[in-house]
Amino acid sequence: MVNSLSLCGGGCYICVPLLAGSISEMLREMRIAHSKGADMVEFRLDHLTEFEPQADIPILLQEKQLPAIITCRPVWEGGKYNGDDDDRISALALAAELGADFVDIEMQKASELISALQKPSRAKVIVSHHNFDCTPSSEELGCLVSKMQSTGADIIKVVTTARSITDVIHVFQVLGRSQAPTIALAMGQQGLISRLLTPKFGGFLTFGSMASGRESAPGQPTIEELQDIYRLPRVGRETEVFGIIGQLVGYSKSPLIHNRFFQEIGYDGLYVPFLVHNFKVFFGAFHPLNFTGFSISIPYKEVALECCDEVESFAKAIGAVNTVVRRRSDGKFIGYNTDCEAAVGAIEDGLGGVNDGVSPLFNKLVVVIGAGGAAKAIAFGAKQRGAHPLIANRHYEDRAQKLAEAVGGTAITLDQLYELQPSPGSVLANTTPIGMFPNENETPMPKSVLKHYSLVFDVVYTPKVTRLLTEAEELGLCVVSGFEMFIRQAIEQFSLFVAKPVPKQQLREVMLNVM
Repeated sequence: MVNSLSLCGGGCYICVPLLAGSISEMLREMRIAHSKGADMVEFRLDHLTEFEPQADIPILLQEKQLPAIITCRPVWEGGKYNGDDDDRISALALAAELGADFVDIEMQKASELISALQKPSRAKVIVSHHNFDCTPSSEELGCLVSKMQSTGADIIKVVTTARSITDVIHVFQVLGRSQAPTIALAMGQQGLISRLLTPKFGGFLTFGSMASGRESAPGQPTIEELQDIYRLPRVGRETEVFGIIGQLVGYSKSPLIHNRFFQEIGYDGLYVPFLVHNFKVFFGAFHPLNFTGFSISIPYKEVALECCDEVESFAKAIGAVNTVVRRRSDGKFIGYNTDCEAAVGAIEDGLGGVNDGVSPLFNKLVVVIGAGGAAKAIAFGAKQRGAHPLIANRHYEDRAQKLAEAVGGTAITLDQLYELQPSPGSVLANTTPIGMFPNENETPMPKSVLKHYSLVFDVVYTPKVTRLLTEAEELGLCVVSGFEMFIRQAIEQFSLFVAKPVPKQQLREVMLNVM
């Protein structure tokens, strides 16, 4: 409860900002936050449509069920208060006098509030600064924090805006260097990991909104996401960090799956999404942080291979990695490919499975749509099984030609594919993101062309049944969802992450239940 929060370590707290327009609604939201397991709440007085400090603050503090931060954020610092600053500071001083656990004031006005507080004050003062334009350099942030500490702050709060995921490193460095309890976060989608990993780097708290659409700042996850997906109450400085790197990670189910895996086997790991627009820059910048492993998503499976210290032989032959793990003995990053066996194994099972050591793909035509990392994995795996790969890409380009040459196949354009009449028993595999949420109505192949194939596979797993698969089923064809590939590759990937065998059937059941 109120007195259980310590400024001397002991974990990172989850605070729910309350943005209601009335005192009664704010108290109702506080009770909901309490029921959801919040550690504290932030009463945002600037969101109240009508506010009488002398009457309303006592009600809030008498009824509070959780430790509370009281703040009244002015318009010039991203809030809604547009009144007199002296009145605002007086309201915060009153809140401190009446039992607020924390009062939050901007750095520009910190000395005025601290001077107005009764001495000694039970309330701790959070001195805050928000940058809605960018994330300054580590040196600039260091100077800023020093100025904030000189005000007499009990807690420092620095919130920046991430224009690139690498900006988050400067925020982590603030946490590492600060001499006072510190809240350091980056706003925006690219700053999400600052909110998820702040316990790892010693942050005092992170914010979780009441619900989607009720965020107090851009990029803020919900309290349910923090607790149920990212297991934040269990994350500490020793927690190993893993994650998915890509440009569409917001739609990925991997954090939900891998974090549940960690929970299932009692492993101290956290898996987060890394929204990356330049893989090499990201990988170089984050290398010193000693994160343990990464899943590699579209479109980085090939460039990731170039950044690894070593690459497993089959992944090297394919020319693409989907898993990168830091070897614990020497810190080197090793690249693997779990896509190949997962996809080809799923297709084989869809065709009836391996019989007497002979793959059902043997001597069959396997048409692969796309020429990226997943396409390489399936084409190489099919070739290994004795199939005849054919690479169909939107454009007949070097990339498709090189893949075809590498597997002893042929490259054609999609227009040529539409006119192709493959031999009976042929397999079609889509490895492009066409049909992925939120573009579920798209398909890489007209329904009229699908009738020539015996099995259709789609690497897309959100939705589980894409338009491509739906139309193939309507034609009576065998279909294999990318979800099956996702299950298989995730379990193999997880085994590489934790560097030990894992209970595969148990984890399969976990995935099915979660999804």
